[in-house]
Amino acid sequence: MAMVTVLNTFNPAEAQLIRSLLEAEGLQPEIKNELSALSMDGYAMAVGGVEVQVPADEAEEARALIAAGDQPPT
Repeated sequence: MAMVTVLNTFNPAEAQLIRSLLEAEGLQPEIKNELSALSMDGYAMAVGGVEVQVPADEAEEARALIAAGDQPPT
């Protein structure tokens, strides 16, 4: 199944936090280019940073969960 990027970041800790959030909701996320962010030679910029990816059929739900996490609690 094709994987879709739902988050790009240059912070590997943020990527892992989002991965954990998505896994807790039953989704199947993967992290791509995580080690590139640890490089000091600009490689992370060249590859587009760290990507959190999910199967294409989970992308809409994953984006909604990420967006909900950006909202302040009411």
